Amino acid sequence: MQNTGKWWHNAVVYQIYPRSFCDANNDGIGDLAGIISKLDYLQRLGINIIWLSPVYQSPMDDNGYDISDYQNIAAEFGTLDEMETLIAEAKKRDIQIVMDLVVNHTSDEHPWFIEAKKSKDNPYRHYYIWRKPKDDGSVPNNFHSYFGGSGWEFDEESGEYYFHQFSKRQPDLNWENSQVQAEIHKMMNWWLDKGIGGFRMDVIDLIGKDVDNEIMADGPQLHHLLQQMNRATFGQRDVLTVGETWSATPETAKLYSDPARNELSMVFQFEHITIGYHPQHGKWQPQPFDLIKLKQVFNKWQTALVDSGWNSLFWNNHDLPRIVSKYGDPGLFRVESAKMLATTLHFMQGTPYIYQGEEIGMTNVRFPKIEDYQDIESLNLYSERTEAGVPAEEMMEGIYTNGRDNARTPMQWSNEANGGFSRVSPWLKVNPNYTEINVEAALNDPDSIFFHYQKLIALRKNKPIITWGKYQQLLEAHQEVFAYQRILDNEHIVVISNFCGHQVQLPLPAEIRNIEGEWLIGNYPPRHGLAEEITLQPYESFAISWLNN
Repeated sequence: MQNTGKWWHNAVVYQIYPRSFCDANNDGIGDLAGIISKLDYLQRLGINIIWLSPVYQSPMDDNGYDISDYQNIAAEFGTLDEMETLIAEAKKRDIQIVMDLVVNHTSDEHPWFIEAKKSKDNPYRHYYIWRKPKDDGSVPNNFHSYFGGSGWEFDEESGEYYFHQFSKRQPDLNWENSQVQAEIHKMMNWWLDKGIGGFRMDVIDLIGKDVDNEIMADGPQLHHLLQQMNRATFGQRDVLTVGETWSATPETAKLYSDPARNELSMVFQFEHITIGYHPQHGKWQPQPFDLIKLKQVFNKWQTALVDSGWNSLFWNNHDLPRIVSKYGDPGLFRVESAKMLATTLHFMQGTPYIYQGEEIGMTNVRFPKIEDYQDIESLNLYSERTEAGVPAEEMMEGIYTNGRDNARTPMQWSNEANGGFSRVSPWLKVNPNYTEINVEAALNDPDSIFFHYQKLIALRKNKPIITWGKYQQLLEAHQEVFAYQRILDNEHIVVISNFCGHQVQLPLPAEIRNIEGEWLIGNYPPRHGLAEEITLQPYESFAISWLNN
């Protein structure tokens, strides 16, 4: 794939969760005007793409992932004119806007669903998935919603059930209906014509589902539908498309992202996240961190997609806990471990994604009461599982570790009230540590996490080896150190990261022993070469390049 790259191959993406980014009109909710006001900050960081979580019109049952009008903006975020201003102002700074596309389901307030409920004969009825009750009046099958409870909701008027994989207020679209396909394609082209840089596609692996056989992800029609979408919309445009695919394997990721197949640019896979989940209870009973498993996952994906696909590289997003709290040390070594995690990820092959606040080392939050949380998934599961006998303390620990609100606390801009996010109390409380961890403090410290990310982004843009080099795992069996090489022609880069909070004596493998090279980046004083053995400081991480003549 080398030398046939697209503009996004060496780009870096920054995800914005609008509700929590910056509140310009001081109503407690982030907005488009707030994002526009921070574009210079993002340009300074060096990112090329903003992935914008949903800003469409929505009743906000699931914070915007329940869309009632795809071609309008939620009033709390602003107006369509402001959206067009954001697209234009971002472009002036060489930043593309990637919209979050939610087409597996809509809101129950979408006009299509309002019409669908009116009668079985309504032309919009088959825009959604309806089934008759079983003979005993019970649900059509036993599918459970990802948010808890049944995936079927009874409609009294028509005497039928409609299907929803998430909230009952998020009815699933019927992708077997060609009219649905045409409507969605038309809407996508409308946005593309406005000059956006592409789409992030929410739970896109679910649109090919076979409901009656309870096949949800990777259904039989999935890739046909994506190829059809590609032909009808973005295929002829130079844009980025990334699919959220919790079910993806390296083999299926190639189906999505091999350029020859004309589907997507890349997918998000979550294996490096789910290895820490309980086999039965999922993320609500987190498992001890296992570095060897993590290395195995990254190695598998880096090597599998090298010639016929593309990786998305991320630690965080709006659904995931803060990475410095998950794999680093949010206390004594917060700065060191945040830099270590950034370096480990950003030297891999793929397109890196930075989630808002990651670049200043924001951490998870521990609110004292369940009432302090807003996330529908956390609230529903807390209620369902405590009623089933799970101790409240155990569920709270799960929420503290993996709950989605960890990512959604407002962006910490300064040590002013509410973290400089708003002049009024925000929709979700600010993490109390905003007085120490904030953008203002980061920009005033030349050794901050922010400037470390800035340097990583600049290195990716200036060194083709980071984009195109072969990945080679080192020290596979080491329980505390993550190390790998990148190789392109005679150029080498080695990345070595200590994942623990104490010193490690590290005998080096033959491939990287006794080398002299150029220190690219690190979180401790520079090393310009490697001997036969090195001592790594707590959470030390660095990258060195050299030529093998």
